[in-house]
Amino acid sequence: MRVAIVHDWLYVVGGAERVLQQILQCFPDADVYSVFDKLSDEDRARIGIVRPVHTTFLQKIPGIRRWHRTLLPLMPIAIEQLDLSSYDLVISSSYAVAKGVLTGPDQLHVSFVHSPIRYAWDLQHRYLADTGNRRGLKSMLMRVLLHWIRIWDFRTAHGPDVMIANSHFIARRIRKVYGRTADVIYPPVDLSVTDGTVGKGDYFLAASRLVSYKNIEAVVRAFAHLPDLKLVVAGDGPERERLEAAAGPNVSFAGYVSDGKMRELMAGARAFVFAAEEDFGIISVEAQSEGTPVLALYRGGSKETVLGGVTGLFFDEPEPEAIAATIGEFVAGAEKFSPGACIDYAARFSAERFRSEFFSTVMAAYEAHRSEAGPRRVRPVPDTPRRAGAR
Repeated sequence: MRVAIVHDWLYVVGGAERVLQQILQCFPDADVYSVFDKLSDEDRARIGIVRPVHTTFLQKIPGIRRWHRTLLPLMPIAIEQLDLSSYDLVISSSYAVAKGVLTGPDQLHVSFVHSPIRYAWDLQHRYLADTGNRRGLKSMLMRVLLHWIRIWDFRTAHGPDVMIANSHFIARRIRKVYGRTADVIYPPVDLSVTDGTVGKGDYFLAASRLVSYKNIEAVVRAFAHLPDLKLVVAGDGPERERLEAAAGPNVSFAGYVSDGKMRELMAGARAFVFAAEEDFGIISVEAQSEGTPVLALYRGGSKETVLGGVTGLFFDEPEPEAIAATIGEFVAGAEKFSPGACIDYAARFSAERFRSEFFSTVMAAYEAHRSEAGPRRVRPVPDTPRRAGAR
């Protein structure tokens, strides 16, 4: 069985790349394909990519790592140029275009969908607002482009034989957008190696890239209503200067921190405050694995990754008043939330569990597909070459 794994693009190690890492552990001999690969050798080894990545013509464009989002119109064309015809099994890890690779009827294509292209579908209007393109000629051009992307995205949604979503929330989005049913396999999370006995500090923690849709501003402003409580904000991004200006004296900014330091902050926090609507929300599971309860927005993947009343609490809107009220409720009943319960709940999202579920799902689909399609015919190679002109 020849296996190809297709990933959208490679330039940072994030949540999607952690999934790729675990898929490669399931299929270590697979060849990896991507629109472009600008990872360092260290990051490539960290993911488990041991052979050169097969890329597209976009690999040669100067500055592709920085400007790749502006080249989105070329991504569908690029991904369709990958020749995967020699593989029996194609696995795509897709949050943009990877699921659009071309495969034949005798090949099995399994697509792990992190999400349909968010900014082309239900989040289009927010995307235009956040980029300052609600009106004007540029807005019109972007709307036409996103319309074309939606047409392509829907057409290619019928290419994969099997779709897997990373949460029930994304499975509902897939059904809404593509009209398809997807299996659900939660992505792998790097769980803590501690036992939850780390002493708690006197602060609450919020952590993410500081961009508008993460709703960090609402968390920061919530603590204006809670002057006796402290908030630490970890992470960096274009919103940092504005957030610091809006913050009160009980809010401090740690900036970008290493993975190890982030885990220390999580373990020492009274609770982790998470106000974003995410597809899954790996970071909130990481916090729970450190024995820390999560106070989260009751939308998206958080409804599946936080157990209300046991490992955390929910607020209904990403508004300062709602967040402050939930924090106050938590403080009043903090003794109900034990580190052990948080750690136990987080364990259901382990990497070992992901590999087991993913491998068994893929192989069951492959065996069913092979029995239906029959063995692929391979032209035999003669033992000795024929002489020129021989019949």
